[in-house]
Amino acid sequence: MKSPRSVAYFYSGTQYQPFIMKGCKTPCAIGSPLVLSQLSVGEASLSGADEFALVCFFLLSIQVWSLEQPEWHCKIDEGSAGLVASCWSPDGRHILNTTEFHLRITVWSLCTKSVSYIKYPKACLQGITFTRDGRYMALAERRDCKDYVSIFVCSDWQLLRYKILLYSLDGRLLSAYSAYEWSLGIKSVAWSPSSQFLAVGSYDGKVRILNHVTWKMITEFGHPATINNPKIVVYKEAEKSPQLGLGCLSFPPPGAGAGPLPSSESKYEIASVPVSLQTLKPVTDRANPKIGIGMLAFSPDSYFLATRNDNIPNAVWVWDIQKLRLFAVLEQLSPVRTFQWDPQQPRLAICTGGSRLYLWSPAGCMSVQVPGEGDFAVLSLCWHLSGDSMALLSKDHVCLCFLETEASVSTACRQLGGHT
Repeated sequence: MKSPRSVAYFYSGTQYQPFIMKGCKTPCAIGSPLVLSQLSVGEASLSGADEFALVCFFLLSIQVWSLEQPEWHCKIDEGSAGLVASCWSPDGRHILNTTEFHLRITVWSLCTKSVSYIKYPKACLQGITFTRDGRYMALAERRDCKDYVSIFVCSDWQLLRYKILLYSLDGRLLSAYSAYEWSLGIKSVAWSPSSQFLAVGSYDGKVRILNHVTWKMITEFGHPATINNPKIVVYKEAEKSPQLGLGCLSFPPPGAGAGPLPSSESKYEIASVPVSLQTLKPVTDRANPKIGIGMLAFSPDSYFLATRNDNIPNAVWVWDIQKLRLFAVLEQLSPVRTFQWDPQQPRLAICTGGSRLYLWSPAGCMSVQVPGEGDFAVLSLCWHLSGDSMALLSKDHVCLCFLETEASVSTACRQLGGHT
């Protein structure tokens, strides 16, 4: 099984040049993460036009830098209203900030410097989303608003009931689906980019796929702790200690401090079935038990679906949607924090809170060490729409990762003076 045909480079800016963001503590050299602040970083994202990088300092403010003109940057402060979330609009020219206690959403225009307000957004996960063409925005609100296409009340809402309701934009109830009742029900939902499938993750550890014609279930995917099918490729992450030859050893001059020990690397090994995955015994008598499908996402071509079962936290399951079967399983050494698909091709990026970035494609998978002093703990990541770069986020650092194909590796090496 070959590795994906891509190489990861980590730089601090575009065009392989040193990149300095105003407001940073120190200038950033090539290959090092951006040191943004001693304050805690909440979110980092790239605009759809590949021109701006946004960093959100929760409870304080956000700062925006231009990736093409590093000398340009701006700061947006919500003042006493505080800040709990921030995101880009699809056109990459507006920023939507959610204030504390979800009192309002402030819409800032980078072009006209105008400000608009949306009052009373509902405090919930994924309470705001956009259509793929950017023409419409759906928002969960706590009361009526004025500027809307349609507004309707969801009917038949009860706790401990598995139910998903599907509405048209004009408020017509298209269908309702329920798999079972009187138990913890739906935990996650994802549309396929083709809009043909709706994946529903449940607390019972299953993903149910609904079709867009009849809104009936066409199949369900279970997540057993043991993989027995020999046709399923199971990748297991394993530690790989760096090999040092005697000719590579160097000794510091007298009086010099000892340098940091080389970080351990990891690799993927293909396991032989049957494979028993690491499971987590959930505490069911507490709120939000770690069970069920807590994360799922379709690839941009709708061919694959990635899922995570929260009581098997180290594993990522990749499903073949065309053949409606399990395609591969990746078991990490640490619990998976998040994963996200490349917007342009079926390539999945995974992070586990460590200093490595993991990439999977149908050709195979690879583990990449994030460079920099000390361990860069990758807590979340965000792809750019072009698929050739991503932002990696730690507690107080942001690292921009640029992916190059093998055809351009030699060119990149020449631009970097032979250092990769």
